[in-house]
Amino acid sequence: MKLPQLCHLAAVPLAFTLLSFNASAVSPPPPTGLDAPMISVSSMNANNYAPVETVKMFPAPKKGMVQHILTLPKLENEADYMVEIQIGQTQLVDCNKHGLNGQLKELTVEGWGYNYYQVDEISEGPSTMMACFELAKKEAFVQIPDELTLRYDSRLPKVFYLPEGTELRFRTWKADSTYQYSK
Repeated sequence: MKLPQLCHLAAVPLAFTLLSFNASAVSPPPPTGLDAPMISVSSMNANNYAPVETVKMFPAPKKGMVQHILTLPKLENEADYMVEIQIGQTQLVDCNKHGLNGQLKELTVEGWGYNYYQVDEISEGPSTMMACFELAKKEAFVQIPDELTLRYDSRLPKVFYLPEGTELRFRTWKADSTYQYSK
């Protein structure tokens, strides 16, 4: 075959690939709705603590602790939403399943009745003991056993006190289905 014919044969599949859906799928659309970062987050430790008006009734973080404040924006129908909270650390792990030890406690601000959440300490937890032959370690979020699912309520921020080096991760859930009935 001649060179121009080979170029023509190679150009057709290349053009098809570039113009196909798969090629355009590498740039996802900007996040909207629940995928958009709608919850604002702030965190303060004992050194940089400055009371904010909306959370001044909560105690200041103690030395070695970080106060995490999740402020939820007002939504039209908040009864359809939930917030899932996970607490842990990002660690290098092997092929085993890893966990952390720690207890999530729900406490109340005296005189106000507002709830906040606290983990006093986190330590290495259980792990499976599989042999991981020369498999590279990877970063993964390792969490404490307690998970928290809260009703979405934008009237008051969600406040957490966690040991330094601990991460709080969260996501929003929305009920899309209607109620089913059994009579």
